[in-house]
Parts: sequence; C-alpha cells; structure tokens
Amino acid sequence: MRVIAGDLKGRRLAAVPGRSTRPTTDKVKESVFNIIGPYFDGGSVLDLFAGTGGLGIEALSRGMEQAVFIDQDPKALQVVRRNIEACQLSDRVEIHRSDARRSLSWLSQKGCSFDLVFLDPPYHLTIIPELVRGLAERRLLKEGALLVAEHSASSELPEEIDAMHRWKFVTYGDTSISFYQKGTGFP
Repeated sequence: MRVIAGDLKGRRLAAVPGRSTRPTTDKVKESVFNIIGPYFDGGSVLDLFAGTGGLGIEALSRGMEQAVFIDQDPKALQVVRRNIEACQLSDRVEIHRSDARRSLSWLSQKGCSFDLVFLDPPYHLTIIPELVRGLAERRLLKEGALLVAEHSASSELPEEIDAMHRWKFVTYGDTSISFYQKGTGFP
C-alpha cells in the first residue's frame, strides 16, 4: 500500500498484521479519489474504521488540513500511528481508540464537523445507515460534506439516508462504494 498522489505521493504505508482488517486496495483508493475530486483546498476528514489510516492519509496528502482517525482495534491504531509518523503528519491528526457508535457522541460534544467522511466497516457489520444517521443527527457533517462508504457488493445501501443523498455507486469485484453528499449540490 502506498500514498497515490499529492504531497506524500509514493510513500509506503504499513499494513495491519493478520486478517483483522481489510485495507482498501490502491486501485479502489485511486478510483475513489478520482470520483470525489483529486485534490482538496483545506477541510477536515474523519476516517472511521481507520484500519491502516490509508484513506485519511491520502486525503491529507491531497490537501485536507486535519484528520481524525478512529478504530477500536489496538493493532490497527498502532499501524495508523506508525503511518502518521512516517508521513510526518502528527501535528495535523487526532487518533482515537473507540467504537464507531460511541465516537459520534464525543465528537459531537467536542464540536467537530467534517467535510469528508470515510466509512469502511467490516463487511459483516450492517451499520453504515445507522452511522450516517448518527453523523447527520449530531451535526458532524458540514453543508456539502462528502461521505464515502465502502461495503460488500452483496449489500445494498439506500439512495437517501437522512440529509445524505447517494450520487454515485460503483463496484470493484466484491467491493462496492456508495458516495453520499449532504445538501443539494451533488458533484
């Protein structure tokens, strides 16, 4: 795995040992960023179910200013920290060990809001709609925020979840990506 574009292009990223995580492949990651826009002019990103941190790190490399990485697996968080340090991004990130559902509550209490959110839970969990509703209800999404949900190709996500409208859906083998946006200005 590597950073595909931006300031950190070509940097290698460590993987989580074992099979507890399923990292987003470089091919899928490159496609995601080609769809949502190759570069950003600032903003904040939430990488929920961070795994290796590859998606959030890619967003930072392409111009996002700040990132929050959340995962409940201690091994994954060790890898996220190692990748953040290797990319010299420590001053631009927060890393937290937490359950995805609980993290939404304390992020809201801290007054956080995000321009870009990555949701990449284990495929056997069917909590993406619940998390999208939680993000919207707790006002964690800025107007126009993009949400990228990676899920099994065999699972179907709704066209609309609260204020989020799906504007694109793509499949790569057994992986599907649903792209949602808050508001009406769909890309």
